[in-house]
Amino acid sequence: MEDWIDYYDSTHTIYVSKLHRDVHFRQIAEDIIRYIPAPDAVVLDYSCGEALSAGLVAAACGRLILAEPAPGVRGRLIARFAPNLKIRVRSLEELRHMEPGSVDLVVMNSVAQYMTPDDLDRALLVLRRLLKPHGRLVLGDILQPNVGMVTDVAALLRMARQHGFLKDALVGLVRTALSDYRQLRNTIGLQRYEEAEVLDKLTAAGFVAVRAERNIGHNPSRMTFVAQPAGN
Repeated sequence: MEDWIDYYDSTHTIYVSKLHRDVHFRQIAEDIIRYIPAPDAVVLDYSCGEALSAGLVAAACGRLILAEPAPGVRGRLIARFAPNLKIRVRSLEELRHMEPGSVDLVVMNSVAQYMTPDDLDRALLVLRRLLKPHGRLVLGDILQPNVGMVTDVAALLRMARQHGFLKDALVGLVRTALSDYRQLRNTIGLQRYEEAEVLDKLTAAGFVAVRAERNIGHNPSRMTFVAQPAGN
């Protein structure tokens, strides 16, 4: 995962415009809010990225923990949300020292594809320990083996048309094709899972899980899973 962390910690071109970036993060925040169980809930966003709309999520819960592995991104999060007393920024290592059973909702969205299967297994065990007995894990934006880049491009263009940045999207696709992102995707690859494989991983980590009806974010071809600690 380190190469992907370095990429997202750099000045990358994954978003075709500022509007694309803003729409992307706002939609994710709105989708996360739908899973918040109560106004006083403790929510953890695992590998949150820039989380530009985290203020919306924080307004809907009691406390929001933004956990981010990339040090540059983490520094920007700390500066951006310093005035918001409901938001705390943590490294992934710091999560290992948090009190067990202290989180109501964990969201890991668009992260699993950048992790090795073993790294994902280890992360799920950490999150299982942090969740309250009746807490929930939302594992979102999982790539399927039979869904390729053409489907991803189509989903981006639909969103661009809907929100008014279609021209920027077309230009951005060309730019991305020549970028470090495309090179990393070709050399390192992205992890893809069948539905049954994800359910097996969650079961092995101590969860009872189901696939959600819709994915978090703009791409309906990807999968989201909702899991609770087993035995509750």
